[in-house]
Amino acid sequence: MTGFADIPPTTLADVLDRSRVMDIGIRPLWTPVPRVAGPAFTVRCPPGDNLMLHAAIYRAEPGSVVVVESGDLDHALAGGNVCAVAHRRGIAAFVLDGLIRDLGEVRELGFPVFARGVIPIPGTKSRLGAHGEPVRCGGVTVGPGDIVVADEEGVVVVPAARHDEVRTAARARLAKEEAETLDDWERAHRARIEKTLSEQTALGGTASTA
Repeated sequence: MTGFADIPPTTLADVLDRSRVMDIGIRPLWTPVPRVAGPAFTVRCPPGDNLMLHAAIYRAEPGSVVVVESGDLDHALAGGNVCAVAHRRGIAAFVLDGLIRDLGEVRELGFPVFARGVIPIPGTKSRLGAHGEPVRCGGVTVGPGDIVVADEEGVVVVPAARHDEVRTAARARLAKEEAETLDDWERAHRARIEKTLSEQTALGGTASTA
């Protein structure tokens, strides 16, 4: 759908800057997790409340990655039933700056969830937040329609305005890597490392080989 499903986050991180990569706290809650890629459906939940995420599973289009700003590590944003309905409705994954519960059910279901962890305490469902506005998740500002690519290597967000540019650059990088043998890579890598060591030594640095 997006043309990003076959591009690893590692490659995207090479062609984007650090600001587009979520911090290490946003991680897959079960493994091995499949790679997911889809347009962001953005959600903002007030701390301690999950109403807007629970509403989002009925509003997000199939193939969407639901991305949630929460800022709460005391209550679960979702559990097994919410993930099951999201999965049944074709949502690709949850990426949550927060927690879930019922992890065993979610793992058995095979629904990808990237979040900060697990807690058995549910949040309330009484406070309005927002859908379809820019949110902060894992230190990254995510807008509606940005492409979220996530797997066991991490979560990368491609800005909507740069889809074509980033996809083209990433595919070119992948093609170059696929055409290069390990011997080629090692030869170029060793030459680059030795050159840098020599340059730094000439500038007065020291290097230990121990």
